[in-house]
Amino acid sequence: MLLEIAAPMTSIPPPIPPPTSPPTLALTHFDAQGQAHMVDVSAKAETHRVARAGGSIRMQPATLALISRGEAKKGDVIAVARIAAIQGAKRTADLVPLCHPVPITRVAVDFEIDAARNEVRCTAQVESFGRTGVEMEALTAVQVGLLTVYDMCKAADRGMVMGDIRVLSKSGGNSGDWIAR
Repeated sequence: MLLEIAAPMTSIPPPIPPPTSPPTLALTHFDAQGQAHMVDVSAKAETHRVARAGGSIRMQPATLALISRGEAKKGDVIAVARIAAIQGAKRTADLVPLCHPVPITRVAVDFEIDAARNEVRCTAQVESFGRTGVEMEALTAVQVGLLTVYDMCKAADRGMVMGDIRVLSKSGGNSGDWIAR
């Protein structure tokens, strides 16, 4: 009977280090016990707050043409979407559970038709003088505006796709100014 004897291990390989994880950032909407709560902003200074958000909705060229010519069956798509976006900004605290109601001082909503990309772009700017930012209000305005475009045109094109919804910039408050790259 032939036995093979393995060569003795001369050294133990070092243990594989655990993967490094990014630094943990504190999430402000959770307390020390991990329960959701509304952030206390009472100690924050009231400052002028401005946030801009944007997004787009892609569609078939024929649907974009209906919007451009003002021939959608439900009416002037851009005009109705603009009003809806403003209403969305005003109702954000009713839609997002931990969002503070803020005293909005201005909402401006712009739509741009981009025929080369078969899309409508929406940009919303929301302003306030208060203790918390208005990024959520700007994002809600964009989403509601784009949802309204979808609603008004879905009979012609159910395949529309919303995307690129994001904060473009914000100013005011303790964290200062921020611009998307």
